[in-house]
Amino acid sequence: MRYVFPARFEKHGRTVVVTFRDLPEAITEGADRNDAMHNAVYCLDVALLFRLKEAATIPTGSALEPGEELVAPTPSVAAKVAFVKTFKESGLSRVALAQRMGVGETEVRRMLDPDHGTKLDRMDQGLRHLGRRLVIDDEAA
Repeated sequence: MRYVFPARFEKHGRTVVVTFRDLPEAITEGADRNDAMHNAVYCLDVALLFRLKEAATIPTGSALEPGEELVAPTPSVAAKVAFVKTFKESGLSRVALAQRMGVGETEVRRMLDPDHGTKLDRMDQGLRHLGRRLVIDDEAA
């Protein structure tokens, strides 16, 4: 699953306002285009982590429409979202996943906690035990 979302960057007075069609709660702004993009990534991270915390649906990014740009969350947040979604879809318990991974249940609980920073290699390990893998890609900014 690729976690990128269309965003609209609109000039309003002296600021650039950013909105996400798929995440209506995610609204931010910046002094200029670069500042707005930086803030958009942070805003997207917060919105996705909040949805994880509230057990709310994480939408699939819609197709890009004219006047929009794709914004991706930070890799650590994308990995966390992927891991949590995959875990929930698996139907496994935390204990069962911990046994598969050879770690304690507390470790899995931390990995599922949106407020706990988990290293990318650990997220990849967890995903692999759930039949998925973490793939990092880059593209022009």
